[in-house]
Amino acid sequence: MAVFDPDKKPDQLDSPIVSTIIKLGSRAHTAVYKLTGGRFGETWRIGAGLKKPAPVCLLTTIGRKSGQPRTAPLIYLRRGDAFVVVASQGGSAKHPAWYLNLRDNPQVTIQLGKEKYDLVAHTATDAERAGLWPDLVKVYADYDTYAAWTDREIPVVICKPAAAA
Repeated sequence: MAVFDPDKKPDQLDSPIVSTIIKLGSRAHTAVYKLTGGRFGETWRIGAGLKKPAPVCLLTTIGRKSGQPRTAPLIYLRRGDAFVVVASQGGSAKHPAWYLNLRDNPQVTIQLGKEKYDLVAHTATDAERAGLWPDLVKVYADYDTYAAWTDREIPVVICKPAAAA
């Protein structure tokens, strides 16, 4: 039996089947979250989340190709009226679609429980990222592992009310 090595990226992480599993899991998570107003799905309990469940919000972007709303469940960090999310996609070599969407259209909605917030997203500057990363790792320790698994710098995204953006 293979032992999990957090320093070695799993070979199958970038395979199409893993991408499909992530998409299907996200859709199911989103559906349950919406159906229950966040009572189910409000925490992530996989990986580092087994020992320390991480809070989950729903981020809705507008598809850059379809023009349709696209929603993803994401671990978040709250900073005042801002929400901070991480485009890790489990250390995949590619950015998640939701990140590409908000780069093209920064108008996003975040749902936390039954509450919805209309926000403007931006990719954190290097200084913002450096200040936020340690707190993000405290929320979900696997972010450091994901960063080690990929050659891309994992974007940190700050979502703020339009007046504060």
